[in-house]
Amino acid sequence: MKWSGWLAGSAALALALSGCAATPPAQDGTVSVVAGFYPLQYLAERIGGSGIMVTSLAQPGAEPHDLELTPRQLARVATADLVLYLRTLQPAVDDAVGLNAPARSLDLLSATSVQPAQESGTGTDTGPVDPHVWLDPVRYAQLADVVAARLSEVDPAHAGTYRRNGATLAADLTRLDGDYAAGLAHCRRNQIVTTHTAFGYLAGRYGLTQVGIAGLSPEEEPSPRTLDQVRRFAAANGITTIFYEDQVSPQYADTVAQEVGARTAVLSPVEVVAPGKDYLSAMRTNLGTLRAALDCP
Repeated sequence: MKWSGWLAGSAALALALSGCAATPPAQDGTVSVVAGFYPLQYLAERIGGSGIMVTSLAQPGAEPHDLELTPRQLARVATADLVLYLRTLQPAVDDAVGLNAPARSLDLLSATSVQPAQESGTGTDTGPVDPHVWLDPVRYAQLADVVAARLSEVDPAHAGTYRRNGATLAADLTRLDGDYAAGLAHCRRNQIVTTHTAFGYLAGRYGLTQVGIAGLSPEEEPSPRTLDQVRRFAAANGITTIFYEDQVSPQYADTVAQEVGARTAVLSPVEVVAPGKDYLSAMRTNLGTLRAALDCP
């Protein structure tokens, strides 16, 4: 049975099954926000502060692209004051929003400029839109402004708090952008090979060229032809590091690295974060990893 069809037939059942958990927190004066996954959760928590309750649909440590929603999660979507999501990244969330919360949702992919995804193996543009906008600190700051404005509409009594918190976060992201621009300005290399093409926005912002072993989905299995294209690109450009994600098997990165005499390293798409880390610290770790791999002074 297709997921969207199951959603249509079970929305009412989801509300019944979730019981008290389906009661919107707004009834006790707390704004309830549901976020599709970590980067949107981080925006809501930083901007909303202690005055809102934020629930992430993606579970800690789980890869968010292939998320399937439980009845309880569907109920949260249906009763939230605001649902934050990125269209196309999590199809199950797209379906849930369309059926249960079209007027109380915010597609943050529409809040900034977007670009096509890049084809695995070649780095050329393809047709689908790349949803990984949060990996560009400048675009992410634009999302923060939009979330602050929307929360101010949902909860006008605390609009000042939301706008101040949003401005503080935007300032943090401006500093992060400056650190990336300075840190990657004079590197010996500017090409990166990644397990999947999540870093197109980051690469475009800081003058890098990305070639992915897989496409937009980290679970995509590359063809022998694609692996050969990536191997030849890495060899021709003196690539010393093949990047893989912390939530995905390094199998294909290891394969390419062994063939070209390179090492492997984690470059996080910040879709999940380790305990004790947040978006800013994860992105700064990425910067250090990139600087080492690209031989930056």
